[in-house]
Formats: sequence, C-alpha cells, structure tokens
Amino acid sequence: MKKIYVFFLLLLLLAGCSQSNVKHNTDLEKGIYSVVGEKNKSEINLKSLTTFDWDKAFLFTPYSTQDGIEEQLGSDFNDPSNIDTRDDIYLMVFLNKEKVVQYIEIERQGADFSIVEKGYLTPSDDVIRIERH
Repeated sequence: MKKIYVFFLLLLLLAGCSQSNVKHNTDLEKGIYSVVGEKNKSEINLKSLTTFDWDKAFLFTPYSTQDGIEEQLGSDFNDPSNIDTRDDIYLMVFLNKEKVVQYIEIERQGADFSIVEKGYLTPSDDVIRIERH
C-alpha cells in the first residue's frame, strides 16, 4: 500500500514540473504582426503589447538548438516550436522570477528581428528591431 502512495506522490511531482502552465500567447503574436505590417515601423516596443508579468524575454533565431535555448534561459524549456529545424520563425520566451511563463512564435514575414546586445529584453529595455528585406 505504501508503494502506491509513493507512486502517486511521484506522479504528482512530475505533473507539477510540466510546462502545462507555459502559455503560447497568440494574441501577442497578432500584436507584433500588426506592428510589422506597418512598413514605416523599424522597432517594436514589447512592453506596450504585453498584458502579463515578465521580467526577461529571450529572442531565439531560426535553427537555435534545444541545449542553447536552455543554456540561455538558465531553465528547462521543452521548445514546442521545433525551431532547431525551422527558418520561418523566431521564438521568444518570457520569464518571470526565473520561470518560463509564456512564449510566442514570430513569423519572419520578410523581416529579421534583433534585440539588445545583452541577449534579453526587460520591461524597461524592451525594443525589438525590425530589419526588412
């Protein structure tokens, strides 16, 4: 009987460690596409488009590896976009208090995107640069 309790406890712990609470924020993606659609815009101010708490945002380029993503984040994150095999999107992952909370996939739409040199954005330093082709 004790083994059953231990099994269920382990099962609950594993379920608690899953990324089911990491949201794919399609509303934010639409907001970004709206800005990119304005051909005179060369920057996206991310904070003005977000409606959730975050303290860091990382932008991953096409072909970023799973290991590279986790190393930059300093956290486990099972990339649902499979960006390591794709060249049509960028992946942005948001952290709040060192935990991954949301992510978005940004379609390239004839543009490339870049962020500040430190490698991540913060709510006070939130500019994504748009370079059009």
